[in-house]
Amino acid sequence: MNNFSYSEQLIEFIKNSPTSYHAVDNMKKFLNSAGFECLDENEPWCLKSNNGYYVTRNDSSIIAFIVGAKEPIETGIRLVGAHTDSPCLKIKPNPEIHKKTYFQLGVEVYGGVLLNTWFDRDLSIAGKVTFKNKDNKLAVALIDFKKPIAVIPSLAIHLNRDANNGYIVNPETGMRPILTVRHTNNEDFRDILAKKLVSQLSSTSKSDNLSVIDYDLSFYDTQPPGLIGLKKDFISSARLDNLLSCFAGVQAIIRTNKQVTSMLACYDHEEVGSTSAIGANGAFMESVLNRLFDQAETKSRVVANSMLISTDNAHGVHPNFLDKHDENHSPIINNGLVIKVNANQRYATDSLTSSLLKNLCNDISIPTQSFVNRADMSCGSTIGPITAANIGIKTIDIGVPTFAMHSIREIAGKEDAFYLFQMLNKFLDTEKLQ
Repeated sequence: MNNFSYSEQLIEFIKNSPTSYHAVDNMKKFLNSAGFECLDENEPWCLKSNNGYYVTRNDSSIIAFIVGAKEPIETGIRLVGAHTDSPCLKIKPNPEIHKKTYFQLGVEVYGGVLLNTWFDRDLSIAGKVTFKNKDNKLAVALIDFKKPIAVIPSLAIHLNRDANNGYIVNPETGMRPILTVRHTNNEDFRDILAKKLVSQLSSTSKSDNLSVIDYDLSFYDTQPPGLIGLKKDFISSARLDNLLSCFAGVQAIIRTNKQVTSMLACYDHEEVGSTSAIGANGAFMESVLNRLFDQAETKSRVVANSMLISTDNAHGVHPNFLDKHDENHSPIINNGLVIKVNANQRYATDSLTSSLLKNLCNDISIPTQSFVNRADMSCGSTIGPITAANIGIKTIDIGVPTFAMHSIREIAGKEDAFYLFQMLNKFLDTEKLQ
């Protein structure tokens, strides 16, 4: 796979993954095509050496792993962590709002959304719906309207003279998407969903009589990802944080030589703190490890010899805002992978894991950079410190430098995206880190 074909496949993956549910569904397709077996947490597992497996929770978190041919006590496990969710606008349970003949939906802000970037975009709706089918049984389906069906218009500057002077957006009243005008006041959002489900499911099954019970749906920008820039240097897309890492991880694990036991964990709920049954601060990975190694001493020995690479996007230095970066730690897009360091443990990197990664990257001629926040600015965090604390595993936090993180449209480097895939592929195949 070369850089160009990899970028095209990454773009297609993100385009078809408007929510964490769709991302996991698409990752499952990659794993199925590579011969990985789907496991059920409710059933006993019969695992075989040299085979690949995966298990999901809530359809939005996934752990894939390979039982390597080599003894894991000797090699340890090579783990990669990422997250499937991105900041967005989630639709409320009773969302219908009728004002001046406009039909709007109430939304709740999910994660640290850069709100101003959501104005004047062509929005659609996607997510998971639970419904009763014609047999009066509960069923679940993914839904995606695909076409632009809503917009959040900006207020004209003539009516808001402070718009360019630090105007604050009210997330409750200012972010309600408009779906239509000249509506009837009795329109019900669940009826709209039911009609969409009927049309979506009719090609595969008879579903002409269903009722929507509940849903987890969000708005997303319909503008597709693409390569931009004078020399096509940049990938411009929604949800690069963190579907770029999810794609790199799944492409790397399906290409391993299966000699070393390896694992890819892509969690939901990272953007809201990871504390849930399906988040990195839950027991999902611990549960999988306990089934892989049912003796406590064996598991402890394996973990002691293992390493996790937590992959999440990093802040690329912005040429218009150089003062927002430490001048000696200012990652440049397409100049290599970023090793993220924080003395207060917001990142899990230490001198050993940093050295191990640098050696690995040097072996395959991949450049690295370092990021440390300015001492007078607070630092974000990742699943790295959470997993390191819960599992007790050596961990490093890395990422690709990115502009406009948490915007509806983020920008990363084409070269860096390919570097990440190449490094993870090498990491998962490495029998002994040194």
